Amino acid sequence: MRPADYLRLIFRTLRAYGSRSLLTLSGIAIGIAAVILLTAIGGGVQRFVLAQFTQFGTHLIAVTPGKSQTFGLSGALIGTVRPLTVEDAEVLRRLPQIEGVVPMVMGNVEVEAAGRSRRTTLFGVGPDLPRVWRLPVAAGRFFPPGNRPLAALGATVRRALFGGRPVLGRRLRIGGESYRITAVMQPKGKMLGFDLDDAVYVPVRRALALFNRDGLMEIDLLYRSDADVRRVVDRVRRLLIQRHGREDFTLITQDQMLETLGSVLEVLTLAVAALGGVSLLVGGIGILTLQTVAVAERRAEIGLLRALGARRRQVLLLFLGEALALALAGALLGLLAGLAGAGLIAWQVAEIPARIDWRYALAALGLAGSVGVAAGTIPAWQATRVDPVTSLRGE
Repeated sequence: MRPADYLRLIFRTLRAYGSRSLLTLSGIAIGIAAVILLTAIGGGVQRFVLAQFTQFGTHLIAVTPGKSQTFGLSGALIGTVRPLTVEDAEVLRRLPQIEGVVPMVMGNVEVEAAGRSRRTTLFGVGPDLPRVWRLPVAAGRFFPPGNRPLAALGATVRRALFGGRPVLGRRLRIGGESYRITAVMQPKGKMLGFDLDDAVYVPVRRALALFNRDGLMEIDLLYRSDADVRRVVDRVRRLLIQRHGREDFTLITQDQMLETLGSVLEVLTLAVAALGGVSLLVGGIGILTLQTVAVAERRAEIGLLRALGARRRQVLLLFLGEALALALAGALLGLLAGLAGAGLIAWQVAEIPARIDWRYALAALGLAGSVGVAAGTIPAWQATRVDPVTSLRGE
């Protein structure tokens, strides 16, 4: 039997089964589209979150109060630890491979200026913030070391309070105190839900007094790019243990956060790909059902082919070809639907850069073909066992 004859018989049969063929290949299409679309979304979320974490750079160490325990509770939650202080940050600044230190405390305040008021986030920070957080100054100069009542404005707060008017040197009231504005920060956007543009930055000691806090929420350390992070972490740990008497703090490196985050998101992507695989399995069951029914309904056709000289291998290839054609047609339809869906999401939700991961797409296409062949194997083998004489006599 020539290849053209195989193709003609295969497509004629698929057209003859009409709605049943369409329903079967739809299961495959849904599975492929789900794999492509869900992995594209998962990859987009991964890129989005990684970008959020790395916008401050990758050579950071965060020091937080409280030692993380086996049960996941920080000691800071139960008040049994010594708080992190500004003095701790100043001592850490003197370590040889530390290039910048940002002691940080934050809270929500109402600010007033130019006859307007706004509820916003206040960050109490140190003078190294522009370099450590990669938050450049757009105008003016960030406040120097000390505890003077100076403030820097995020781009959103500056626009809301002053519009397009000059702001440097003007006064801002926070908590009943007057602050002189020394800088306006460049737009930075959001970081894990915190809008760094809708914020005011003041010296950390001023913020501690404003919020009536004894300790810092965090100390961020910027270390040299050529430094061994493990050695830096060890020095920071030893110094703080020497000051606190015990390890009542937690050190988190940027690499640790990215590694953990990457592992979690990779598992998430594999999980959503597995959901699409379930649809492929359903499609495979549909192919198995359709081909089994086809063998029962086409016994006379099979008998005629065998009587005309078709060998068992040729009958086997014919039914396997029909199953494979159903799977590949569904895979092509699902691929087009997945590409269209991913493109639509990337267009409508710019924050999530949903892009096709062709590894999963090609794996899904290969799996679809394998499902088609596997599902068609048993019916095809049954077709080869049909006795031509018995089939023609029954017809």
